[in-house]
Amino acid sequence: MTDTIDLSGVFPAMCTPFDEDEQIDFETLQTDAQRLEEAGVDGLVPVGSTGESATLTHDEHVEVVEAVIDAVDDVPVIAGSGSNNTREALELSERSADAGADGLLLISPYYNKPEQQGFVDHYETIADAVDLPQIVYNVPSRTGQNIEPDTAVELAAHENIAGYKAASGDLGQIGEVVERTRDEDFAVLSGDDALTLPVLSVGGTGTISVSANVEPERTCAMVGAALEGDYERARKLHHELGPLFRTLFIETNPIPVKEAMEIRGYGPARMRSPMTRLTDENRALLEDVLADLEDEPTAVADAEASP
Repeated sequence: MTDTIDLSGVFPAMCTPFDEDEQIDFETLQTDAQRLEEAGVDGLVPVGSTGESATLTHDEHVEVVEAVIDAVDDVPVIAGSGSNNTREALELSERSADAGADGLLLISPYYNKPEQQGFVDHYETIADAVDLPQIVYNVPSRTGQNIEPDTAVELAAHENIAGYKAASGDLGQIGEVVERTRDEDFAVLSGDDALTLPVLSVGGTGTISVSANVEPERTCAMVGAALEGDYERARKLHHELGPLFRTLFIETNPIPVKEAMEIRGYGPARMRSPMTRLTDENRALLEDVLADLEDEPTAVADAEASP
């Protein structure tokens, strides 16, 4: 592998904004990327599940990656390039690399439910062919199959497989992957905002985060405090963000986060079918959570002021 990425810190899983005709709103996308970079995030992850990659064409997928790369100055861009078809994932990965992505995030093959050897073959095929740091993404609630710790450890030995996005909800399993890859140059990142602090506590390096789209400063402050060993400050921020963590998953992601982005003025809440808008009842709840966060700005200021 010729290049590496520091996979510690906060990496927002970006939304893909759409205009009234359900076309990609590239101006808003680039403005949002710049907002997040200015807020202090450590990298950006476009066209993942939160970016509605399932409803984008391959050409749109690459155009979003290119637009985000062009918008930012000094943060790595990790392109979602996974698929349940190994050939398709390889094509998306190669095109993302050609577009200038710094790394790749690859969801495990969904719906097919491959056996563990199928996961190994899938990821190693792409890692052998594309010379970029790659993150294996385990999210059984979406894919229907779990990447077992033995499989994650085997994949960690590949020089181009640099990390593991953990969204199984099983902290014991996540901790085992951390424990068994300590001798590898391998990062374990939380893929579940509510578990980011616990994952960091067992040796995780950061988070690929939904909430960071809405509260990047607080999320960065929380993760930064934990990585510095200041768990008292990290817990304070975790508890401040707790209502947001829960509300952003009150309906299927990215429905609530896109609504939150609209409430905050960061981008439209429009979705491509079959995704729908947040219900009125849940929007009212989300508005209350966001208002409460706006009324409590002190934790970030305290975190930034601490040595």
